[in-house]
Amino acid sequence: MKARRLLDGATFGPDTVKALGEAFDQAWAEIAGNFESDLVQAAQARVKLAEALLSVATERSTDVCALKREALQAMAMDYRSAIRARALNF
Repeated sequence: MKARRLLDGATFGPDTVKALGEAFDQAWAEIAGNFESDLVQAAQARVKLAEALLSVATERSTDVCALKREALQAMAMDYRSAIRARALNF
């Protein structure tokens, strides 16, 4: 899966990469139901989640709960921005 490859290929130490993987799994478990009707959207959302995690991570990021929370917030802001942009284009 592309999302997992993004996380596994991150240039962080092993503890951070492990925390990123755990945060990804926990976050995905929370939001997966929003995408279960469309496999393409689910795959795209998984990549967005991985990108959001990488955008909030630092070398010392090992707090799984904090990573999950920050990534979900970043992802939500991205979706809200996209919705606003579509509304303005109508």
